[in-house]
Amino acid sequence: MNPRTIRFLKSRFQAYYKSAPISLPDHLPHREWAFLLFDDLPEKFMRRHKAFGSSGEAFDYLKAMAPAHVYSSTAYYEYPNARKMKDKNWLGAELIFDLDADHLPGASHNYAEMLEQVKKEALKLLDFLLEDFGFLESELELVFSGGRGYHFHIRSPKVFGLESSERREIVNYISGQDLDFRYFFKDVAMDGDFGTGSQSFKGKKNVPLKCTLVGYETGWGKRIARYLVASMREETKKKYKKDMFPELRKNEAIAENKVKNIIKIAQNETALADILEQGRLDFDVRNFKEIAEYFMQESKANFLARYGANVDEPVTGDIKRLIRVPGSLHGGSGMQVKKLKLSELESFKPLEEALVFGEKPVKLKVLKPFALELKGKDLKVEEGIQKVPEYAAIYLMCRGVAEYGQ
Repeated sequence: MNPRTIRFLKSRFQAYYKSAPISLPDHLPHREWAFLLFDDLPEKFMRRHKAFGSSGEAFDYLKAMAPAHVYSSTAYYEYPNARKMKDKNWLGAELIFDLDADHLPGASHNYAEMLEQVKKEALKLLDFLLEDFGFLESELELVFSGGRGYHFHIRSPKVFGLESSERREIVNYISGQDLDFRYFFKDVAMDGDFGTGSQSFKGKKNVPLKCTLVGYETGWGKRIARYLVASMREETKKKYKKDMFPELRKNEAIAENKVKNIIKIAQNETALADILEQGRLDFDVRNFKEIAEYFMQESKANFLARYGANVDEPVTGDIKRLIRVPGSLHGGSGMQVKKLKLSELESFKPLEEALVFGEKPVKLKVLKPFALELKGKDLKVEEGIQKVPEYAAIYLMCRGVAEYGQ
């Protein structure tokens, strides 16, 4: 990035910060701030240990300095501007989740597709936060990072004092890392002479059994029920029964007649509804519990890819993390770090709604060919001098694809 480009970007960022919709963190005087300035590029020297006593101070700094990147601490400190971390006196921290396309297995190299993939992970995480953990919507702040993902800030007194290890346990739960299917399937005796429950038929032979899905109403149990039903429906779409449930057929301990019985149930919508609504797995197959465990274990990677959420564990576990300030600009894209309502997430279009600069043509020296869709328009540039709308020019300069002017 040459000096002319830096001067141009700084001037445009400065114009933006004159009326920027910055969302300041709560307990402002107890937050540490950090900045990467255009004047410090390309060395990326971070200026940190800054604190503001009022919103006016923070806004004045942004207007005057027009930083390329703006961060504040997720932690609360007694002395946030102390130069040494041990002298800041940590008071607590938000619970933070960072979803970044960099951490998604098999993420697309196409930027627009990548953003769609990470949005799906954000939607899954949102389900965990509201349904499994019971956080109130008012306790959640959702932010598009301005780059390749989303941030969730949890501002609830219940989480402020959590240690790093406890925060990592939350990530483990959300990702399903330690999920053990054995605890979700239980064989019980069917009603009759032997009564119900596992103890009533202990030691007896040929007792009719049924399998129950434990905890089907909430959490991972509910996700397992959905996965079982979805997987069964998918398998029975195959043309030939011999091709259905290949994972089960690989297990020599599972007889063919048992697989046939499972196929019969999988084709019965009433039985599938019973799984979702009652956790009932009344298959005519003795010890279906073992079969279900095997099937789920063999399908675990697919199951977790569908229902687990991929979050950056080091970010959540870091109780002294710096994170982008909502409303600021991302110096690597020129896009807004945009705060969203939870209801806006699914329909949000970052490559349109996070662009804040106008249509005025700007002359660039393009360093290499580049293609992208911005504001619903295909942007394709070739090496050399050309003009593009300002929002595209700033994006290309921030990405290092072009320099300002000739």
